[in-house]
Amino acid sequence: MAKIKTGFFCQNCGYESAKWVGKCPSCNQWNCFVEEVIQKGTDKKQNEWKEFSGTSKDLKIISLAGIISGEEKRIITKDAELNRVLGGGIVPGSIVLIAGEPGIGKSTLFLQDALHLKETTTLYISGEESEQQIKMRADRLNIQNENFYLLTETSTATIFQEIKKLKPELVIVDSIQTLHSPFVESSPGSVSQIRECAAEFQRYAKETNTPVFLIGHITKDGSIAGPKILEHMVDTVLQFEGDRNYAYRILRTLKNRFGSTSELGIYEMSNEGMREVSNPSEILITQKEDQLSGVAIAATIEGIRPLLIEVQALVTQSVYGTPQRTNTGFDLRRLQLLLAVLEKRGGFHFGVKDVFINIAGGLKVEDPSIDLAVLSALLSSYEDVSLPLHICFAGEVGLSGEIRAVNRIDQRIAEAEKLGFEKIIVSKYNNKGLNTKKNNIEVVALGKVEELYQYLF
Repeated sequence: MAKIKTGFFCQNCGYESAKWVGKCPSCNQWNCFVEEVIQKGTDKKQNEWKEFSGTSKDLKIISLAGIISGEEKRIITKDAELNRVLGGGIVPGSIVLIAGEPGIGKSTLFLQDALHLKETTTLYISGEESEQQIKMRADRLNIQNENFYLLTETSTATIFQEIKKLKPELVIVDSIQTLHSPFVESSPGSVSQIRECAAEFQRYAKETNTPVFLIGHITKDGSIAGPKILEHMVDTVLQFEGDRNYAYRILRTLKNRFGSTSELGIYEMSNEGMREVSNPSEILITQKEDQLSGVAIAATIEGIRPLLIEVQALVTQSVYGTPQRTNTGFDLRRLQLLLAVLEKRGGFHFGVKDVFINIAGGLKVEDPSIDLAVLSALLSSYEDVSLPLHICFAGEVGLSGEIRAVNRIDQRIAEAEKLGFEKIIVSKYNNKGLNTKKNNIEVVALGKVEELYQYLF
């Protein structure tokens, strides 16, 4: 029997060292090195994977031109939001990591989606809950599926023996942090165990062409628990997020080898599970009877989906010596930039005012095209004059006070028109190639912040 080989690895960045050191030379973190088994004196692990593919592959160098490319046949789920986020469905042989806060609804969402796949043999592996707990949740969802199988086990050796018997077409693991491999001598949830268990599922997915979903935990600072290499190993990383005070949840793509990384899916949490929100613009805009100052509607785009969101602003006289700048769902540095533009180009004295910004619905928006709506809401609250109803905004604001063009303006205009808006204010530089005659909405093109103020007030 060969000697067991061990090494020391940084839990933060994965740096390898032959001996323990106090400070990592790569990321400069202290006390982050743990000893891990690199190689055990047995070839059982390699032989185990040959059994999945039937015959071991002969490694050889091949020319790129000699590879025949074909269209991947994806598994289309009943969940349109998940299909969009994954880039058009589940790719065979892909491995997807889903991370989110505890209690946000990760297990419910993927149990629901798996139960809807009635033509696909699905294996749901749970290391956190018993069969009775999962059965109770399935009864609450009220979906029947004869091809859905359950396994409550944490040892990967036992899991792969059961997988060999069932030969599922889809595997869901809840969660990767609870599993442990017999090839690594450390406790479940440690850096080496997470890496090894994920590597075993990655090899299984690629050799058998079976898609695998790994549900993962996050740390207190919001990052995915485990080594950073976990995100590099998988094909797709999804973040499931939401505010506990709202019923809405957002499934966001952080990495995708088979599609766009700027997609998001929106769900509403109910007693019957997760409900897809096909038209999020209607839920993100508050239905108001009275006209209020400090409210503007922005036409933004997330991935390929146009959204209309409500921007709320409150400008009040500062009581303390230092004015407050508070924001929810909007970049604080971007807010300070817009306030500086209004101070310099418009002559508004925001330096003695408290400013509060809120994006309604609990969304976090990074699209710079909402600058114009934020600026209009600030001016509306500053002057205490409500903006006209049925008007929305789409434009980026530059440091010199110019209103800059934004991309895919046609989709933004079409979404605003669909929701009954009568006017949309855009940059005059967006007029090139824009056909406004086919729309029933009035498109107002402006070039400067001063022109915006004169138009609105």
